[in-house]
Amino acid sequence: MKKLTLALFALILFATTSMAQIPNNGFENWTNMGTYNNPDQWGTMNNLSALGSIFTAEKGTPGSPGSSYLKLTSKTTPLGVLNGIAVSGKLDTINMKPISGFAYNQRPQNFTGKWQHMIFGSSQGAMTATLTKWNPGTSSRDTVAIADRILSGMVMSWATFTTPFVYHSGEFPDSCIIFLRASGPTPTNLDYLYVDDLSFTGTVAGIEHNASSANEISIFPNPAKDKIILDLNIVSSSPTIIHLTDMNGKVVVSKNAGILYGSTQQILNISGLSAGNYLVKVIYDNKELTQKVIIQ
Repeated sequence: MKKLTLALFALILFATTSMAQIPNNGFENWTNMGTYNNPDQWGTMNNLSALGSIFTAEKGTPGSPGSSYLKLTSKTTPLGVLNGIAVSGKLDTINMKPISGFAYNQRPQNFTGKWQHMIFGSSQGAMTATLTKWNPGTSSRDTVAIADRILSGMVMSWATFTTPFVYHSGEFPDSCIIFLRASGPTPTNLDYLYVDDLSFTGTVAGIEHNASSANEISIFPNPAKDKIILDLNIVSSSPTIIHLTDMNGKVVVSKNAGILYGSTQQILNISGLSAGNYLVKVIYDNKELTQKVIIQ
């Protein structure tokens, strides 16, 4: 009985440990690089920006919880505004894309943690966790699941975020890359994303499209004047049309967004339209998302 109890305890300990495997997930461990600190086991743009004494990834205190957290801030450099980026592994500071992640072999349901974020322009940042598995037949990596979240609006104090994984395969992954960005494709000086206490929760047994990741549309600013930005989350890969209609159903702006899947950001030019109430309609896969927007 004692051996069985010890074996059961070891199994529970292994299962618990395997779900707490994001390296330096609370950003408690940092390495002094001389003129700046880098979070251990995370790649940042500091390796490049430090040449100009500019640091887009910094240690914030206190954490939530713990003693520290990661502060990502887009900052102005002589070459333009540099996006605040961090990758759980290695980052190519030239093309600002992940090179590698960390070993991981579970099938979680959600990517979660604590955050604060804000932008000063119109290009929102994002958070993406991608599970992959090496395919020896094609000598490439197959995507098992993605938890993708474009930031929306602002969060000015610590709050919990939860982003579900969308699974494309019943396979178990062998690696994971977490990619954090303070800004979108067009960063603005001082856009920021603060993160802490990252983790994976739950377990998915097969190919499962979490219902909470479907049928999502967020519009900002609202009310709007010159343009509106749509944060969409489309779980079925299909051609997508976006219509802006007046309250009588007349289409006043139309955009063919192409084939969309997962989180994406779309922009509609509304300059010249009369002030009033309108409807944004996103049509895809024989479905329609509708949300009201006010034009000033």
